[in-house]
Amino acid sequence: MQRKSNISLNPNSRIAVLGSGSWATAIVKILTYNLDSLGWFVRNEDTISHILQYGHNPKYISSAEINTDKIRLSNDINKVIEEADVLIVAIPSAFLVDSLNNISVSIKEKFIISAVKGIIPNDFLTIAEFFNQKYEIPFDNIGVVTGPCHAEEVALERLSYLTLACKSKHNAQLLAEKFECHFIKTTTTTDIYGVEYAAVLKNIYAIASGICHGLGYGDNFQAVLVSNAQCEMKRFLDSTYPCKRNVDSSAYLGDLLVTCYSSFSRNRTFGSMIGKGYTVKATMAEMNMVAEGFYASNCINSINKKYKVEMPIAETVYNILYLNINPKYAMKQLIEKLR
Repeated sequence: MQRKSNISLNPNSRIAVLGSGSWATAIVKILTYNLDSLGWFVRNEDTISHILQYGHNPKYISSAEINTDKIRLSNDINKVIEEADVLIVAIPSAFLVDSLNNISVSIKEKFIISAVKGIIPNDFLTIAEFFNQKYEIPFDNIGVVTGPCHAEEVALERLSYLTLACKSKHNAQLLAEKFECHFIKTTTTTDIYGVEYAAVLKNIYAIASGICHGLGYGDNFQAVLVSNAQCEMKRFLDSTYPCKRNVDSSAYLGDLLVTCYSSFSRNRTFGSMIGKGYTVKATMAEMNMVAEGFYASNCINSINKKYKVEMPIAETVYNILYLNINPKYAMKQLIEKLR
């Protein structure tokens, strides 16, 4: 039986970040502008020593300066959890289950914020759904941070926008205040489902964009592809979880655009290598970061067997990645379905 009590956050709620990759590091940098103390779980002890000595992560966005006076680093995930009220989870979805297997303390009284933008590969669950089903945490006590915000630009303190999604407007606004600083603007929403699935889908569409780039398609066709991807995303969201939402806002369309077009996009890079002739295995070996869209493609394909939403772009990406359909042939077939 799930807990029915809802957590109401307050300005003194203790916050911790779980994860040490690019986005986790960027979030830590953002939060230190508003917090005097921030917990941070980093698995590698050498990484912790380097951060404390030099003030930056040696492996990811090393140009991001971190105020070490405001962070409490530990490679003991249970210690970090015990000392926090809010857990911001920024561990790639492919590694999340294994990382959480090391938890021996209860997280049922914690407020969980997903910053993953991915899906649990074998369970076909978003991060919010995963915590709800596996840890019995009510959706009222789960939030999402999303939006068109690459970690690399955060490191450079370039103006970016983030959206905080919680079922409670109060909780969303309080968290938004923690994230807002001179280079981060924030908005809020109660559409947890929509923004989380939009973040999953845009990674698949970015792979499609990358494949087209690798095959030599130009900007004109990319515009057609992305506009069709937006329509496809809306169809999926409206069919699976209908509610009043504006899919033209930055949490949906903005995130889709930056992930499809930016040179920082690992999903676009992944797709571009596939389009240039690399195998999936060779592409994954070449990249040292996770392309969430690869796992998302399989999950969305499985989920959509129930809903049967018309999704030719997502279907094409799945056929290329998992059925080994020739990218050039698959894209020629897709072209006839776009408008």
